Amino acid sequence: MISIKFIINPISGTVGKSGIPDYINKYLDKSKFSYEIIETQYAGHAAELSHEAAQHGIDVVVAVGGDGTVNEVARGITNTNTALAIIPCGSGNGLARHLLIPINIRKSIEIINQCKIHDLDYCIINGHKFFCTCGMGFDAFISFKFAEAGKRGPITYVQQVLETGLKYKPQTYEISTDEDTVKYKALLVTCANASQYGNNAYIAPQASMSDGLMDVVIMEPFDILEAPQIAIDMFSKTLDKSSRIKTFRTRHLHIHRSSEGPIHFDGEPVMTGPDIDISVVPKGIKVVVNPSGDKSQRKPNTFQTVACEMFNDLNAIHDDIIQHTRRGIILSKFLQRKIGKNLPNI
Repeated sequence: MISIKFIINPISGTVGKSGIPDYINKYLDKSKFSYEIIETQYAGHAAELSHEAAQHGIDVVVAVGGDGTVNEVARGITNTNTALAIIPCGSGNGLARHLLIPINIRKSIEIINQCKIHDLDYCIINGHKFFCTCGMGFDAFISFKFAEAGKRGPITYVQQVLETGLKYKPQTYEISTDEDTVKYKALLVTCANASQYGNNAYIAPQASMSDGLMDVVIMEPFDILEAPQIAIDMFSKTLDKSSRIKTFRTRHLHIHRSSEGPIHFDGEPVMTGPDIDISVVPKGIKVVVNPSGDKSQRKPNTFQTVACEMFNDLNAIHDDIIQHTRRGIILSKFLQRKIGKNLPNI
């Protein structure tokens, strides 16, 4: 028998969880698993419970909740023989979506029944373990605003972006790898172990949890006219093709900024100093994956690729117009005067 513990966060996300024990009792394969269900009582409790389970040799621990719950459960079992499984019940479900775990509760339990386990990477930012993404700049700033808002869900997130986005000032970051040190003025810097923030917003479409590398995404400042393009690129898995994005892969990264400020790890905001250290721990966590998951689903289809190219062409045209605005105005006035002189009186 495979021993399994379900850790339910009753207050995470936007999905009620009172009926989940009944789903587990009904759909879990009891010929394969012996199981226990426990609810968390306070912040950090899930990490304590999962760590305790690993110490007692439990084979699988299931995080039932949102990305914060998944992070807590996962960080309690890193570098052990206990595997993480997920029943996604959050507002974003970034790691579950990357792993192609169904958001449907019954279907996610069916994935657990198959119990296909892979050794995957996780990462650390200034001592905080993360499994999906971490970052600084605009996304960390919004994470703080999102946490302060009290409400969860994509509507609240979009509201915070719209209300505060125009006020945010890009910062300059000194970014060092083992090979080089460069400075960037950026709206945000994200390090991605997995491909998305959540809600199918793909910040790093090509990121893999099994390559021993982070995908580093540097988003340059952009104006309000370019925002729709950035959104389309992100949700169509083509952000890495955007002219406003620079990407590279590395095992270790050090970032220096002018002052302390917020960072986030898996969407959880914290304040930290001006120096930020980020690294990968290859094959450091065992995860129950979807054995039918087709990685090609993460690649953009033909329509998405064409749309991305079209909007990037429009962006290039927009840049050219901005660059030549003054010259264009002078030329336009000159032509108007010339044409005006040659028009017949009516």
